[in-house]
Amino acid sequence: MDAAQISFLTRHPLGAGGLDAAAVTAALGQGAWEERYRALIQLGKQLPELPQEWRGEEQELPGCESQVWLLSHQDEAGVWHFAADSQARIVRGLLAVVLAALNHRSAETIRTTDMAGYFETLQLAKHLSPSRGNGLRAMVEAIRQRVS
Repeated sequence: MDAAQISFLTRHPLGAGGLDAAAVTAALGQGAWEERYRALIQLGKQLPELPQEWRGEEQELPGCESQVWLLSHQDEAGVWHFAADSQARIVRGLLAVVLAALNHRSAETIRTTDMAGYFETLQLAKHLSPSRGNGLRAMVEAIRQRVS
């Protein structure tokens, strides 16, 4: 990983010190699904776009319906930093939801965060297709595998 990638990852706006899980929960609210869907798309717009040269096979996540790329870096303090991207708007929103909860955290926090409870609070499961739900779980699992 080069210095530009490390800088990009450590300055990512989602996660600890930025837009975190509490802010995502507030942003998505409890309104009608159409409103929450638009809010999810808006969250995805906050994801910095990965440069094309960082979107290789090595960064691509398996198990997702749409192409998803994930970069990761652990700093000297043991904190993990992630950046992710997709060309699908809804997937970008889902990536934002995941990164808000897990980015800029220790491996222990990433492993023990109750993501199923977080997703339940956001009421995502009942509104996502089975393949999107599987992709969401695959994103979390990919992050957890990287920190193990």
